[in-house]
Amino acid sequence: MSFIKHLKSGPASQMFGVMQRNSSFLSTIRTSLCYTSSTPRRYAAHGAASLTRSFPRSAGASKETILGYWLLGCGGMVVGAVTLGGITRLTESGLSITEWQPIRGVRPPLSHIEWTVEFEKYQESPEFKHKNGNITLSEFKWIWYMEYAHRLWGRAVGLAITVPAAFFWAKGWLSPTMKKKVLAFGALVGFQGFLGWYMVRSGLKEKQNQYEIPRVSQYRLCAHLSAALLLYTGLVWEGMSHLLKPQRLGVPHSQLRTIRHLSHGVVAAIFFTALSGAFVAGLDAGLVYNSWPKMADRWIPSDLFSLQPSWRNFFENHSMTQFQHRMLGYVTAGSVTGLWLFSRKKLPPRAQLAANLLMTMVVVQVGLGVATLLMYVPTPVAASHQSGSVALLTFGLWLLHELRRVPKI
Repeated sequence: MSFIKHLKSGPASQMFGVMQRNSSFLSTIRTSLCYTSSTPRRYAAHGAASLTRSFPRSAGASKETILGYWLLGCGGMVVGAVTLGGITRLTESGLSITEWQPIRGVRPPLSHIEWTVEFEKYQESPEFKHKNGNITLSEFKWIWYMEYAHRLWGRAVGLAITVPAAFFWAKGWLSPTMKKKVLAFGALVGFQGFLGWYMVRSGLKEKQNQYEIPRVSQYRLCAHLSAALLLYTGLVWEGMSHLLKPQRLGVPHSQLRTIRHLSHGVVAAIFFTALSGAFVAGLDAGLVYNSWPKMADRWIPSDLFSLQPSWRNFFENHSMTQFQHRMLGYVTAGSVTGLWLFSRKKLPPRAQLAANLLMTMVVVQVGLGVATLLMYVPTPVAASHQSGSVALLTFGLWLLHELRRVPKI
């Protein structure tokens, strides 16, 4: 009572009077206080039930969405690494950095003295001795930064995978199966970095034939690209698994099974065609026959089996590697076309969109490949052709994922 008298006689008297005149407001406050004091457990249970009804679904969906976009974002960064690697190869910048320093190599040379030291290291390489003997320091800086960007981007991919993965692991967002997959992604990133340096080392060794142009091993280049595509495939597949809900297909299961088999074949054809392109790039075989559809004036060149033993021709013969890349490209284009024609009007909207994009992209990719040949492998067109192979693989994986998640009827 003394507290109420103090309020009425103190500076808060005006506010108290307003509240007193507003009887409905005071009644509401009094009822709420009485309810809270008399039934605390019931009120807490009611509040908890309300929160449970309101948030868990959105929170769970949000978690899945975050994981899905994180995985797809990492996949996009892998595409950037593949594209940068292709540009580095096309601009012949990959051998400009002659050492592998995973930690210290993050910092570029900052002074003229440091640049001079780096240039002197390059001058000891076969590429400088046999090909770029007239290169200036400013020209060296340009190719050095191209290779540096590729290596730095590779490190960024590793951080984009491992740092969020550690956070999600600590938060308990990763299932036991997903933890194993995340560990596999991290190991594959590290292995990819090792393969990159293993590839570069092959170009820093003196060739047995002094007239041979210094270049990296096409075998190691193919291994490097294979690891990147496998990492990309895993990230994209898992990302879609977190984001895409299954759609029902209103066709007989026998037709669905046929479409699935065709889709598996298409994805395999895309993958192996891309790997065959690594041998073309590693040998600079795109500069051998710059005509289409014939190779010079012949449909089948006469020097396809000029090396002994015969198996070497498929990996070391310039004519054969370009020929087999063309043939695999035709097989891929034909397979995609057949799949698209067979699956028309039989797929749900999202799967049909993936099939349509796959068909469109294969036409674009064939056009880019022909343009690359006819224009003598210009860097922008050739890099677009390499990136197009990843886009084609993406649409193939999307379609395959849609078909895999369609419930049986």
